[in-house]
Order: sequence, then structure tokens, then C-alpha cells
Amino acid sequence: MASCLHSTHLHNLSPITNQNPNFPLSRHFISLNNSRWIKTTQSLSARCSSRASLVSADVVTEQTNKTTLRELCQGHVPEHVLRRAEDVGYVLPTDVQEQALPILFSGRDCILHSQTGSGKTLAYLLLIFSVLSTRRSTVQALIIVPTRELGMQVTKVARTLATKSGEPGTEQKPCTVMALLDGGTLRRHKSWLKAEPPTIVVATMGSLSQMLDKNILKLESIRVLVIDEVDFMFNSSKQISAVRKLLNLYSANSRQTIFASASVPQHNRFLYDCIQQKWTKSDVAHVHVNPIEPMPSRLHHRFVICDKNERHATLLSLVQSDSPQSAIIFVGEQSEKSKKAGNAPPMTTLIDLLKSSFAGCSDILLLDEDVNFNSRAVSLSEMRQGGGYLLVSTDIAARGVDLPETTHIYNFDLPKDAVSYLHRAGRTGRKPFSDNKCIVTSILTSEEQFVLRRYENELMFQCEELFL
Repeated sequence: MASCLHSTHLHNLSPITNQNPNFPLSRHFISLNNSRWIKTTQSLSARCSSRASLVSADVVTEQTNKTTLRELCQGHVPEHVLRRAEDVGYVLPTDVQEQALPILFSGRDCILHSQTGSGKTLAYLLLIFSVLSTRRSTVQALIIVPTRELGMQVTKVARTLATKSGEPGTEQKPCTVMALLDGGTLRRHKSWLKAEPPTIVVATMGSLSQMLDKNILKLESIRVLVIDEVDFMFNSSKQISAVRKLLNLYSANSRQTIFASASVPQHNRFLYDCIQQKWTKSDVAHVHVNPIEPMPSRLHHRFVICDKNERHATLLSLVQSDSPQSAIIFVGEQSEKSKKAGNAPPMTTLIDLLKSSFAGCSDILLLDEDVNFNSRAVSLSEMRQGGGYLLVSTDIAARGVDLPETTHIYNFDLPKDAVSYLHRAGRTGRKPFSDNKCIVTSILTSEEQFVLRRYENELMFQCEELFL
């Protein structure tokens, strides 16, 4: 995108929480009152001190003494997996990994609740590799995801970690990872499952249900079940019944269950349901990192007010003035009323406008649920090959899609709720340990301003008005 638009080019720790005195079975949950929490409190006090030199010294000491990912995983995760993790840059743990991994390695069920891009995927994958046995020809880990795009991403990381170097070593079979995703070739997957089951399956509920209904996939031997983007799965009318059925298919006592998301509304109630419905064991832990700041502090939030018929011109003006290195423009889905009236889809209109305004730019891409799976895969592949891009997308890109080079988010249509705002904003600011400022801009009519204010209150961020 830079060539087309003339581009120029850690968070506070929180304890593992469930301090609701009225919450049933609260004795089963973790309360973290150890030295790490005390250290965080002391660090906060130090920042309030006028002696800035002492604060700097504390920060340097904390970074110097920070436990490495290898140290956290030593004795649990196979050596070749740790080497692969280090090869691709996973050296220091993120906050959620530092808090969650000891609990996961102890065998407890867990709800991983932390910001987008905070490292939840790596945390549960390291746990999976710690319990696998490649001597067994059975499916031992199942990861459920809401979309094909997220599934492809998780599969890629899992396969990267599973890859063994060419060094001489054990004679064990390699760990295999199957992507059982909507839009895939189920016939090929059937042959694979019948010949020799994969060790890990990453699946969307639609494709998984087909395999289970036809008795082709056996799950009696799974040791780890992960439900990623759990709030989305439970709020989807298309998926909730299948997810509940899966959770109740086999006893929770025979597996380790992990739920993950940046947003778990009414999390105390969800914890209670997990135990009452026997989706998890009774000592399930809720690892809630940074509950005071649901979004990274380096995100800068802005809004522009304009008339409804000026939104296209406003967007063009923003893109031209910002000259983003890489950006995602989120557009709402077309209403049924608009479809029946024969109106063109808003995304199509917007793509045509952008391409005519930035003639000759090949980096303007489309990601929409109605676009076929192959085209969606091509769009994501093109973006990850480097260089800038301008992606126009519905909320399909807001869940889990990892595009670390994204510097700007534009809400052409306001998200339907605060959770959607959180996940859209979470597509930027995803480079680990980077402090570079990223920008989220919402285009509003004056009547919509109160909605954005409500999101600010719910998510505890501040949004600045921009005047063009």
C-alpha cells in the first residue's frame, strides 16, 4: 500500500480473577496473591513516585529477570518444539503465557481471557505439545475455531512448532496436524482419517459435525479440547447447539478443556455454567490478564462526524491524509431490505471507489463471507507476503486473523456492539513487544456518537474527535 498511498512510514499484570463472593463454588478458583502480584502493586506505586530514576531501575530489573519461555516450558514441552519456537522469535513469554502456562501444565482446565494478539494461541499449543504421544495413532487434541481464516492461521503455527529439524534423534513419528475447515476437501480428509489419524485436528464446527455424524472421526482419545473465540461460538445461533453437544459428548474428566477469547462477557456466569454443565472439571481456572485495560494502550482511537452521504468522501480523505502502511476497512453486512431492493453490496461499491481513486494499486483486497474460500485464502496469502495492503472486510476478519503489519483500522460502519469494536480494533497493534502507535478511526453520523461513547465506557478507552 505504501507505493500506492505514499506511505511514511508491556502491559500491567493482573491476578487470575474470580473474586465474586456470591459466586457458587468460588472455593475452586484461583486467587493469585503471590510475589508476582505484590511486585506488580509495588511497580504501580513506584510509577506514582516522583523519583523517575527509581522507576526506570525497576523496569530494567524486571526485564533482566523476566523468565524466558524456555524456562517456563522446560520439562513439559519437547526440546524440538522449544527450538522451533525460539527459531521463529518466541523467546520471552507474554503476560497471558506467563500466568497461564504453569496452570495448564498442572493439568487444570482453563479460560484464557486476554487482549487480542496477547499470545493465547501459543499458550494452548504449547500445552498440547506437552501432552502428546506420537506413538499413539489417535486424535489427541482438537481445536475448534469459528472461521476458516482463523483455522488456517492456527494450523500454520501448530505445523511450524511440530516440524522437526534434520538432526538425528528419536525414531518417533512426526506430529501431524489436520485442518478440517469449511470449504476444504472432505473426501481427502476422510482418506487421511481412515489411513492414519492425525495427532492434532483444527476444525470448524460444520466440517467437524459432518465427520462425527458419519462416524469417520473418533474423539474417544482426545486429551485436550480447545474452543477458541468461545464467546463468538456461544453467541452464534448456527454453532451453539453443536458446540454444546461436543462439550457433552465425552466426560470432561477424561480431557483438559481450554476456552480462549479476548472477550468473555459475564465471565463469572460462564465459569458457573462450565462447572454446572460439566463442560470442565470443577477446579477450572480463569486467567484474566489486564481486565482494567481490555485493549493495548498504544492504540489511538479517533472518530469523524459527517453526513451519511459524505462517508465515502470522508474515508478517501482519511486514507489519503494518513497514508497507512497497511490498513483494514470494516464494513457492515448488507441488510435484507437493501438486498431485496436490488442495491449493490456496500463492499462492492467501496472497493470500486478505492480502486478508481487509487488507480494502478493492486493491493486493495476484499475479504467477505460471501466470497468463496479459495479467493479468501488468496487475499490473506497476498497480504502476508509483505508490502502494504488495504483490506476491505466484514467482521469475518475481526476474529483471530493475524496481520501484524496492520497500522490503521477504519470503521466505515460502526460495529454493532462493544465486543465487535474490541475485536476490530484488535486487528492492529499485534506486533509482539512493539510500542509503535496504531490508529483506529470510526466514521459516524452525529446520531451515532452516543453509541461510540457507550463503547468507550464499556471498554475503558478514550476517543478523540478528528476534524478534516
